[in-house]
Amino acid sequence: MSRSSSASPSGPDGRPRGRRIPRRLTQLTAGLLLYGASSALLVRSGLGLEPWNVLHQGLSRLTGLSIGVVVTIMGAVVLLLWIPLRQRPGLGTVANVLLIGAAMDATLAVVPDAEGLPIRIALMVSGVVLNGLATGLYIAARFGPGPRDGLMTGLHRLTGRSIRLIRTLLEVGVVATGFLLGGSLGVGTVLYALAIGPLAQLALRLFAVPEAAPDAAPGTAAGSTVVASGSPDRVILPR
Repeated sequence: MSRSSSASPSGPDGRPRGRRIPRRLTQLTAGLLLYGASSALLVRSGLGLEPWNVLHQGLSRLTGLSIGVVVTIMGAVVLLLWIPLRQRPGLGTVANVLLIGAAMDATLAVVPDAEGLPIRIALMVSGVVLNGLATGLYIAARFGPGPRDGLMTGLHRLTGRSIRLIRTLLEVGVVATGFLLGGSLGVGTVLYALAIGPLAQLALRLFAVPEAAPDAAPGTAAGSTVVASGSPDRVILPR
């Protein structure tokens, strides 16, 4: 059975672990920026947003703030809810709050509203596909869950209810609230719900970062790598 490299600060040769930190940081940053950009493409398509962004767009229209600013504020608010749930944020959690909203606003500033159904469909499909790739990039970096996923797992632990039920209740709640506030709900929302799981799973396999084995187990060649404990199959989707 493989062991995580976090078991000790250095390997048998005395060299420090974490030599893959630059790659992981690059993946984290690229994934979060791409996540925000892909969400902006869904906004410009006008065919429906992912569940949380339905709420963010509704709040944006209500307050007059840009959707990116609302994403950042809501991320911080959700992160505060971790305190009573005794959740611990990671670097990825904080970066999620800071980068996704900024990337959304930056993309919206340069990508105009789509004109014509073919272009709108192309933006919608591109947004969903790129969002799935972004999901795999930043989750595979293993720097901690996004604020909304931490809320979900914290409620799961507190209530004892299944992850599936908690996630469903949260997303139905935010979609319904966002729609009532004027958020965009449409075919893009449905496509996202159906496609994000398979796309993210594929991306997690493509971008998984192997870790150096802490010990040379019998029959294991020197310099071989093992994938960090915790299969990508079991990683919770972001947000």
